[in-house]
Amino acid sequence: MSGLRLIVGRSLRRHLLSTTITVLSVALATGLVMAVFAVSQQARMAFTGGPLGFDAVLGARGSQVQLVLNTVFHLETSPGNVPWRLYEELRDDKRVELALPYALGDNYEGYRIVGTSEEVFTRFEYSEGKRFELQPGSRAFDAGRREAVIGARVARETGLGVGSHLHPSHGVERNPIEDHVHEEEYVVCGVLEPTNSPNDRVIWIPLEGIWRMDGHRLRGTGEEYEPEDGVAIEDGHKELSAVVLKLKSPQAGFSLSNQINRVGKEATLAWPIGATMAQLFDKLGWMARILEVVAYLVVVVAAGSILASLYNTMNERRREFAILRSLGARRATVFGVILVEAQVIALLGCALGYLVFVAILLGAGGLVRDQTGVVLDLWVWHPAFLWTPIGMLAMGAVAGLLPALKAYATDVAQTLSQGS
Repeated sequence: MSGLRLIVGRSLRRHLLSTTITVLSVALATGLVMAVFAVSQQARMAFTGGPLGFDAVLGARGSQVQLVLNTVFHLETSPGNVPWRLYEELRDDKRVELALPYALGDNYEGYRIVGTSEEVFTRFEYSEGKRFELQPGSRAFDAGRREAVIGARVARETGLGVGSHLHPSHGVERNPIEDHVHEEEYVVCGVLEPTNSPNDRVIWIPLEGIWRMDGHRLRGTGEEYEPEDGVAIEDGHKELSAVVLKLKSPQAGFSLSNQINRVGKEATLAWPIGATMAQLFDKLGWMARILEVVAYLVVVVAAGSILASLYNTMNERRREFAILRSLGARRATVFGVILVEAQVIALLGCALGYLVFVAILLGAGGLVRDQTGVVLDLWVWHPAFLWTPIGMLAMGAVAGLLPALKAYATDVAQTLSQGS
């Protein structure tokens, strides 16, 4: 066995360049396959299976997926508005534990501004059992003032802090060419502790701030209404982008969904949120399949590189094998040398593949976090972490068969006579 290790080690060192390239190709294939499956799983879990602290979202009549993306993940645009009356009805409904109003329409340097009530800091759970926490020296906004509470990422990326001033821009997305900056100035009174959720990218202000923003019009009554300074806004004019709901029971969800989505024609209830997002992932499942196919093709290429690397060295090693045979080595021993070389290359590539996987996931995770605020967990277990290396070792063994058979069939007498 020690002799076998010596032969394999000397061969790999002698062909160091081709060995290194082959190991790297195996590492890339291994890391890519694991990353494809891990990112796909974690993204689906983050968007569909997260332990949210609320159950449903009410919004304008339209797509439930768009409503959830806009309200929960702060992506996409609002499908429209709903009258204040619906919020009041849900707030007083015995089936509802909490109804939190949302009003959107503005941004600051690309970060969305959401108008809501003070309950977002006292009763709202962004994740099951978790509420927003303010950093030291911070406080919640006063509903009667132009104040803002900003997410941790907003503070980090913009440099805003307690006491800073900001002017909102019209629209939920940043548009440097057509940006309309409002005259209203808001003072940052609080910064939230990191939540590792899309909420880190949000700026929270009082509802009145959205309604009274320069250039905003309310159409709760069906006619345009522009609020006047010092004049209270009648409830009939008020409207909201969405209402986030915490229900008292699953039965309440069935009942409200039937009442709003099937019987009513005024609004849409996205419930349950996870199932709504699952519909989106099911529709986009073909993209994941394509990525998987690409990853498998890379595995095939890596196996081919093992075969090519070993096979291309066979001509110069024929005399070496012939000498071994003449010294008493059996055909099986020569055959085993090549298979062991293939396995060593595959094993080294698999070990390095975990580093490639970490690098890919860090890059993909950073991109997902920057674009959505969703944080992927690097250490979530996936069966691919086990079966991918096993599969690569099997592919390495298969790739080594042809060169091993060629070594096995070496004619000792003819090879030595040619070299004499």
